[in-house]
Amino acid sequence: MYKQQTLVVIGGGAAGFFCAVNAARMNPALKVLLLEKSNKLLSKVKVSGGGRCNLTHACFDIKDMSLNYPRGEHFVRKAFHQFFTTDTIDWFESRNVKLKTEDDGRMFPVTDSSQSVIDCLLKEVNAHGVEILMSREVKGIRYKAQDERHKPQKVWDVILANEVIECDFVCVASGGFPKLSQFDWLKGTGHTIVEPVPSLFTFNIPKHPLNELMGVSVPNATVKIQSTKLKNSGPLLITHWGLSGPCVLKLSAWGARELQKLNYNFTISVNWLTEKKEDEVRQKIQGTRNTNASKKISNTNLFQLPNRLWQFLLQQSAITEDMRWADLPAKAQNKLIQLLLHHELKVEGKTTFKEEFVTAGGIDLKEVDANTMQSKLHRGLFFAGEILDVDGVTGGFNFQHAWTSGFVAAKSIAASE
Repeated sequence: MYKQQTLVVIGGGAAGFFCAVNAARMNPALKVLLLEKSNKLLSKVKVSGGGRCNLTHACFDIKDMSLNYPRGEHFVRKAFHQFFTTDTIDWFESRNVKLKTEDDGRMFPVTDSSQSVIDCLLKEVNAHGVEILMSREVKGIRYKAQDERHKPQKVWDVILANEVIECDFVCVASGGFPKLSQFDWLKGTGHTIVEPVPSLFTFNIPKHPLNELMGVSVPNATVKIQSTKLKNSGPLLITHWGLSGPCVLKLSAWGARELQKLNYNFTISVNWLTEKKEDEVRQKIQGTRNTNASKKISNTNLFQLPNRLWQFLLQQSAITEDMRWADLPAKAQNKLIQLLLHHELKVEGKTTFKEEFVTAGGIDLKEVDANTMQSKLHRGLFFAGEILDVDGVTGGFNFQHAWTSGFVAAKSIAASE
């Protein structure tokens, strides 16, 4: 007698939707249920990229792409062979979500609206008969398989508050959790959980006069965390609480575990001129002193920094507004060079944006097959997205992992007997 197989996908985010719609599309005989514990679907997709949804990154070399994952580099490299950036672009564009590439490589819908992505995924759900159940919090997952003689028809129980759903396959795509205790409902699977720590956060520098420059951004600066090997270059943004921008966010991702051990209290050194060396800077200043001796220093923005930042650094070097290059004392010159190249700032704490929240940690990758997303402990149990101990830097990399892992899980499930 024909037995219809059932897939339960836990989590109504990017990875969960992508698994559900692709599994249903590839195997129309499969009954697919998508469970979401809140009353909102695709909430992270909606707010990502300031409401524009940074779908992926324009990187078309698998090895290069995988280098953007502080945790999971080798895992995603395997998975990308099955569904990569080019596949993401093709998948969405073939469903009338055209994409565009910005100068920094981030890719967005041409509409500049995340709603285009949401509407596309909802349309796919309806087209392939995926059943969505909202406000369904999963309390646990239970594996029921017995010996071959007494094998139950459905091998998985998905336990909710008031019901139990029996199914053949489970895909856990519930996103990451900030606390280890929030993984307790997965204990029944026997999987190891790598303790979660925040990733992608900004640096708080409380009560520092630099914060008065909020809104000023430097296209390319280098930030180094002292007493560590952590260092990163890129766009840097001054906020009313400290420093942000891709440079800091990427640094926080690479240093997620190390910075947690420091309790988010450490000293950074900022090179506002990226990789410029002291000799080069000193020569440029000396040359300007020789050729523009009578010119006011404040009117000569030597390194094309944002003017507010240049004036601030002069002020911090005890260089007055009316001081001319000819009158620049050696002490003030040395201080200016030090601030330009080695501006020390004390970080005390972090700020994490809830809508962009990413955690390092989750299901241990040693227990999951990167070629199928199936658990190595149990047949029929799959994982996709941030629940895995995979996290990328800012720029569309976390969404690419969501699409890839969701698709690979779907493909494996759809082909299963």
